[in-house]
Amino acid sequence: MGCCACKCGSGWMVGVICVAVVGVGMMACAVMLNMPGKGPGEVVPVSDRAERGEEGTPMQVLDFTMNRIDGTPQDLAEFRGDVVLIVNTASRCGMTPQYRGLEDLYREKKDEGFVVLGFPANNFMGQEPGTDEDIAAFCERNYGVTFPLFSKIIVKGDDMHPLYKRLTSQPAPVGGEIQWNFDKFLVDRQGRVVARFGPRTAPTDPAFVEAVEGLLAEASVGG
Repeated sequence: MGCCACKCGSGWMVGVICVAVVGVGMMACAVMLNMPGKGPGEVVPVSDRAERGEEGTPMQVLDFTMNRIDGTPQDLAEFRGDVVLIVNTASRCGMTPQYRGLEDLYREKKDEGFVVLGFPANNFMGQEPGTDEDIAAFCERNYGVTFPLFSKIIVKGDDMHPLYKRLTSQPAPVGGEIQWNFDKFLVDRQGRVVARFGPRTAPTDPAFVEAVEGLLAEASVGG
């Protein structure tokens, strides 16, 4: 595993973690925001300046009301206090089996305050063409999904949902255009994005699991 880091003008450290899989030619990468003096790739709490969206700090992302996949309105603020993973999903993608890993991780850590929020989207090669009812049935039948799923939205382009406008406008390198299905944003208990993991990063990836566990541990120590 290799890491690199550089210091931004605001005094924040930007870390990039890359895990190469020899013989497969794949690389799983995560980007994280780090406080000065911390090692690259270590997720740490951010200051209250984040609530104002100041340069170099994450912004709040849980102040939206979204429709659950059954049509029920859901105030995302109700998840503040949890460590949240926001992921755009699809049913006909080569990475669709990540549903299983996401569900396993959710079941393992939900009692510690971890939740996965799945947002189906049809933005990439028509790989999520079904209705909300189709998607819900598919996820239950094939992967036993119990984590919250939401009504299909648009995560890229001119009609992008405001939630994803907020996510993709985070300070670099966590922000930026959604790459593909199963792009992952990790949100701390204060509702601020502190890490992003690319579509090819599996939910079982050690760096990903370590980031989740780190946030859960830090949140519990801090009260």
